[in-house]
Amino acid sequence: MSNQQPALELVDIHKAYGDLEVLKGISLSAQHGDVISILGSSGSGKSTLLRCINLLEQPNQGRIHIGGEELLLKPGKDGALMAANRKQLEQMRSRIGFVFQQFNLWPHKTILQNIIEAPVQVLKKPKAEAIAQAQELLRKVGLFDKQDAYPGNLSGGQQQRIAIARTLAMDPQILLFDEPTSALDPELVNEVLSVMRELAQEGRTMLIVTHEMRFAREVSSQVVFLHQGQVEEIGTAEQVFDAPKSPRVQDFMSSHR
Repeated sequence: MSNQQPALELVDIHKAYGDLEVLKGISLSAQHGDVISILGSSGSGKSTLLRCINLLEQPNQGRIHIGGEELLLKPGKDGALMAANRKQLEQMRSRIGFVFQQFNLWPHKTILQNIIEAPVQVLKKPKAEAIAQAQELLRKVGLFDKQDAYPGNLSGGQQQRIAIARTLAMDPQILLFDEPTSALDPELVNEVLSVMRELAQEGRTMLIVTHEMRFAREVSSQVVFLHQGQVEEIGTAEQVFDAPKSPRVQDFMSSHR
């Protein structure tokens, strides 16, 4: 197994908006089955880093490998890099699941329709197969009975669980979570975290930007702490939470106890 390519490798990722340098050369590697929590104060570049992985944000410099395959990039306007091969980008994006803060469900479609849309349209799955898979995923997230409901009839926590099911319906190799509980009322956070916990236990490769410290400590094989667009500290959850080397991380951890 040691010669297996990493699930994800980021090399020297830079991102600037005009004169504001948000990412200053971040390198990161995730092996298959790794759960990596990305922590740091607001404005440290966490969400931007996540969005650079599938070019929702275009980095200014750096290389991105998914499962050993390099995403081909070329200079675009404003000094940002863009995909050199649109087809390759779409193919690589289909291997990356992204769960956002906002649930982005289609309000005019039922829950079942929301989940089967991409597998049928993008993966060309037969509709019956997509429905069977969607129902299985709804059971997994505890919302099988909501398949005919519309998003507007669900709580925020339920909508986020549906968003996770919809992401899983694309059979992604890597799951990216961008503060998936930050838009939720506190009493709804745990129902989403329990679904994510189960995914981690299944051995899925996950990168999670989160403020949920207890959860990050519990599920992470690796913790990355960003500060002002750079990796301030990286290590096991135990090391970063209990014995951080950096004074900045020490301060952050003591204020989040």
